[in-house]
Amino acid sequence: MPTITAAMCARGRSLSEPRLSPDGRSVAFVTRDGNGSRLVVVPVDGGPEVVVTADPAPAFRGGVFDWSLDGATVVFATGRGDIVRTPAAGGAPTTLAAEATASAVAVGRDGRIAYAADAAAVCVLDTTTRHDVADFALDPAWSPDGTRLAWHEWDVPDMPWDRSRIVVADLAGGTPTTIDTPDGSAAQQPRFSPDGERLAFLCDATGWLNLWVADGDGSDPRPLLAEPHEHGGPTWGPGQSTFAWSPDGGRLAFSRNEAGFGRLCVLDLATGAVEELGKGVHTALSWRDDTIACLRSGARTPTAVVAYRRGERTTLARGPVGGFELALPPEPRVVTWQADDGADIHGRLYAPSADKPLLVWVHGGPTDQRRVEFDARLAYFLDHGWAVLFPDFRGSTGWGRAYTQALHGGWGMRDTADTAAGVRAATANRWGDPTRTVVMGGSAGGLVVLRTLAHHPGLCAAGVALYPVCDLLDLAAGTHRYEAHYTHHLIGPLPGSEDEHRRRSPMHDAARIRDPLLVLHGTEDPVVPASQSAALADAVRAAGGTVERHLYEGEGHGWARPATTEDELERVRDFLARNVLG
Repeated sequence: MPTITAAMCARGRSLSEPRLSPDGRSVAFVTRDGNGSRLVVVPVDGGPEVVVTADPAPAFRGGVFDWSLDGATVVFATGRGDIVRTPAAGGAPTTLAAEATASAVAVGRDGRIAYAADAAAVCVLDTTTRHDVADFALDPAWSPDGTRLAWHEWDVPDMPWDRSRIVVADLAGGTPTTIDTPDGSAAQQPRFSPDGERLAFLCDATGWLNLWVADGDGSDPRPLLAEPHEHGGPTWGPGQSTFAWSPDGGRLAFSRNEAGFGRLCVLDLATGAVEELGKGVHTALSWRDDTIACLRSGARTPTAVVAYRRGERTTLARGPVGGFELALPPEPRVVTWQADDGADIHGRLYAPSADKPLLVWVHGGPTDQRRVEFDARLAYFLDHGWAVLFPDFRGSTGWGRAYTQALHGGWGMRDTADTAAGVRAATANRWGDPTRTVVMGGSAGGLVVLRTLAHHPGLCAAGVALYPVCDLLDLAAGTHRYEAHYTHHLIGPLPGSEDEHRRRSPMHDAARIRDPLLVLHGTEDPVVPASQSAALADAVRAAGGTVERHLYEGEGHGWARPATTEDELERVRDFLARNVLG
């Protein structure tokens, strides 16, 4: 009898961006639930959470806030991009800039506020300082003395993981300095050392997204820890923080990705020794005094804000509701299979059994990875008797730059073929019941679902596509600014590759889909308009296929409302019961 309900999955809260106060005594973080987002402060030594924002609410994304130097106030960006200051103990907020399209807020030593405006320029509030030197700019970071800013920037048609750079600017004047990393590499997350003499960042020039360091002015960049593990993820937005300087500048805490599993480590810069601090996926790291605060999550570890202090870990805030401990999922195992061209493809497999139906869950992006983090929806399906395979098709992150770049020119083809090869490997290895295998995914993962059903009929018993990419040419023409050039490398430049965009689109082969299909989409999706899945569903039905489509009013690219998540899980469960489980 299942113990995890759809309501349990939907009614928890999401946690984001814990950040220690300057004195290390408190942690602020952003939380979101059915009532919206709020900024919360909790003492490290124990004590109640204090909600310090009411209206306006902070945006729910990375890089949304920063502490003032004295710890008395917190400055944050709202969902509209306004910049607001509020007392750290709660109280009336003060709007510092209205409709500034701000993100990646950073407060300097003298109280000046740097931010990214519309992800296109680095600005300093209430000054004339504005750097419009790239198509995209994110994550400004102050030097400790407040005389320099560093940031992450790139130009179209590249995405930030294709080619990007770290820039350092002296605010006294002069031309900003671009850190001289190898051409064709990607960099991210600039962080000055506490004395300002060094600048750490991540770079994939060694083939893996590893820790690098340069002098404080951006000169002499070099690898700090070169190893076959990623130390960060793709830059899908501002505020990623997967490493942090120690207060004395002698160590760096960092998050290591080991085949999708996570580990928090500390690097001693003097000796090069690496010490393990904790297992699990650790993100949003900050370090003050003797305390490291971060988000911690794992297959069997509900997501929480935690503090590491003198070798002890303390949980300060929890995201999911209680009850998941009664049916904690097993740890997955890493599996590998061969693609059609002989390449090794990787994935993570939960609860394999020849007697269980198998859910092949395809991540979105397609530049991304489903790491071994707590996922209430995953726990729901495992608790309801499913085995689950997360394929890392070529183009996924976590396996080095070459593996990610291997999808260039192949979007829609290579990711589909690698996933289909994973389904065949599952059959051969009896990871699940081959007659009850389902492919499911959202966004770019939904594209893989649709193309798998069209090009490999009968391989899966059914498909579930959430807000799927159905028309790549329409996507390239009408999606939001951040992804407007995404298909340039993944398919081909436009104009010039229109026919290839059409041929790779699920719409092109919709008439070939015969396996049962469920499509769920939000009416206000800014990335993939709901009109795409409407046209696809019409084409499938016109050709005699079976498709169920449901729209969620007011939802975007993913679900924000608990009621939507609850309905999604129950709707998918019922669809699979009718069409797969019999």
